Amino acid sequence: MLHVYEFEVFEDEGWLLAFPYDMEGGTQGADFKEVCEMAADWLQGEMEHRVMCDLPLPEATFDNEPRHGGRNIVVAVSAGLETIDAVTASEAADMLGVSRSRVSQMLKTGQLEGYARGRVTFVTRASVEARIAEHPKAGRPRKEMARA
Repeated sequence: MLHVYEFEVFEDEGWLLAFPYDMEGGTQGADFKEVCEMAADWLQGEMEHRVMCDLPLPEATFDNEPRHGGRNIVVAVSAGLETIDAVTASEAADMLGVSRSRVSQMLKTGQLEGYARGRVTFVTRASVEARIAEHPKAGRPRKEMARA
């Protein structure tokens, strides 16, 4: 699905900032080309997150008056469940060296990010790779002993 939103780009403390009019958040870049690329990346991630979490998509507005004295750009991205780099929960379990039920627990507690499509559960590759990079220790964390 194509998503089109208007952003304001303005300078602040040596950076160019890009903020959408119709959502919270934004991004920055060192020059105009970079801030435009970052705005597209930000919008892609935001739309994929909203679709994955079944959150509403904001109504896009255009021809907005700049709030910070900047200029407006229009950013368009194709984003949906089909654009998310994901693996099945079973593949995630293999990658992480854990059971399929542990992956389900990690999804419920927010340690991994994913979504269901029909009867199949998918896990974002980025969340699996982030978990691998954390190098979590096996087993339960030790309880701190109370000091007298």
